[in-house]
Amino acid sequence: MRGWEKKAQSQPCDPESGLEKHYVHHSYVWLGSLRIVAVILFTVVVSMGSSLIGLFLDGTMESPEDARIALIIMALCALGVLLLLIGIVVYQIVSYKHLWYELGESEFNFYKGILSKKRVHIPYQRIQSVDQRMSLLQRIFGVCSVSIDTAGGSANKATLIPYLTKQDAELLRRELFARKHYALAGNDSAGVPQGRQVQGVQMGNVLDAPAGLWDEVGGVFAGQAVDTGAVSYEYGLTNKELLLTGLSNGTTLALIMLGVLGVVSQFAGNLISFVPVSADAVGHMIAAGSAWAVGTVVAAGAGMLFGAALLIWALSALGTCVSYGGFKARRRGNRIEVEHGLLQHQFQGVDVDRVQSITIRQSLVRRALGCCEISLGKVETVSAGDDGSTQASLAQGLVVHPFVKTDRVPEILAGIIPEYADVPHEAISLPRVALRRGIIRRCILQGFGFWFAVIVAIVQIMLNIAASMSGDADLAFALPYINGVATVCYIFAVLLLVVDAVGAVLWFRESSFAYNRGFMQLTLGGLSRETTSFARGKIQFGYTRVNPFQKRAGTRTVYVRTAAGVGGTTMRLIDVAESDAVAWLEWLKPRVGRNSENPASDHVFLA
Repeated sequence: MRGWEKKAQSQPCDPESGLEKHYVHHSYVWLGSLRIVAVILFTVVVSMGSSLIGLFLDGTMESPEDARIALIIMALCALGVLLLLIGIVVYQIVSYKHLWYELGESEFNFYKGILSKKRVHIPYQRIQSVDQRMSLLQRIFGVCSVSIDTAGGSANKATLIPYLTKQDAELLRRELFARKHYALAGNDSAGVPQGRQVQGVQMGNVLDAPAGLWDEVGGVFAGQAVDTGAVSYEYGLTNKELLLTGLSNGTTLALIMLGVLGVVSQFAGNLISFVPVSADAVGHMIAAGSAWAVGTVVAAGAGMLFGAALLIWALSALGTCVSYGGFKARRRGNRIEVEHGLLQHQFQGVDVDRVQSITIRQSLVRRALGCCEISLGKVETVSAGDDGSTQASLAQGLVVHPFVKTDRVPEILAGIIPEYADVPHEAISLPRVALRRGIIRRCILQGFGFWFAVIVAIVQIMLNIAASMSGDADLAFALPYINGVATVCYIFAVLLLVVDAVGAVLWFRESSFAYNRGFMQLTLGGLSRETTSFARGKIQFGYTRVNPFQKRAGTRTVYVRTAAGVGGTTMRLIDVAESDAVAWLEWLKPRVGRNSENPASDHVFLA
């Protein structure tokens, strides 16, 4: 008999199913109530406080009788709030009695609801991942929410079991995977391997120590740690990687753009001061003073904006470092597990056969540093919260390394997911005509700099025509400044146009695709770069499209769709040579009588 079943013997038995009931932890009552109570008290204090302040300011409480009536109203409101809070606690207690789960012979059952009852049946063989999430308050008390993901497709909602102790969550995860293995193997030899044999380089950072202290303390109700299987490969983040993960987050590029905007604004202020306005001395002094004031205001505004952006960037970098504190990624049997978070802890895992793709992402900043992010695409689900709300899964999938040197990527992938070692490397590049089409598309049709210059030119021409036709002295006086600002805008538009052109050239040089018997790889270049590798058997369908301009140029757009992400993920590569696209479609067609040694090449569908 398994240890979990021995522990379950003390639980009450469900008379309908004959199985032991496993209730969630009793902290569900008071921690769950505390969240609702805090919101209600904050709302009441704000509303009553503003009402009382309004009464005093309006002078309506001039007599003791008015004050007595106000106190009675406040007492009645406080009594109503107290009764409401008691009702919330009572509701939590009653709902706690109707919230449990059972481990059946062939499926996991979850029950919840008082009047509107809900029962969830999850066959063990359909379980894909069992994840844990802990808020700061939950981590203090050593409880967590467990999310059970099934193979129900992109429209599936993961089952969320709230308020389990850390020990019970790990025991449940181990038992569910053991029963899944048993159900798939059909014999009782499917046990969870014990022991811990860690290979690979062990890395750490300064935040691993407090994260380890969290794990040792565990919280008030955490219980002892549970060994859920042998680890064959594990790694963390170094101090440098953790710091650069925070500094190169999404706000970094915005900070750079604001810095460029500040320089351009400063240049605009200096340029406006040299704009000739009037020939007489008095008019020239007034114009110079006005230009100096305008330039100073513009520069000060840009400086304040940059300072605010710098503060937001620093706070965001600190938050990113804290969120990745205690980061660990490991390979445990047939599963890949990632956990991180110093304050709010997250534990995510995925079976290898659930992995849809491997994505190597390089933002502009990370590309300049020669680094990237590694993530695994998987079929995501939408988690149902305790209060009936839904929480969408992260679009980028499971991040197995947030910041790593590109030359270390093969080493990490070989340890964490060696099943994808046979990805193709002989890339098929785009034809030369794609460069011309890419420049036209990115610099003109989709170019922000080009259309920004067009809009500035239209506004400038309209203002100049209005000044010449109306004879308005004020408009004529401001016209040189308008033309000066327009000149600065043109310079900014040219810079954007150069950036678009560089991005188009990089897109042409680096975009490619490749495929072999079992895998396909697609690379999208540009100022940022993304390479996605996926097994042939994970492709849901693929097709090509051609418009009249592409038909004339002899190119096509290749589309390929996998099930990674909520609703599936569609990738495309524009302006592939027609002959290469036709050959790819032939490769994509299902094969009959293939060698079963490569399961990744089975079950391909073409639409």
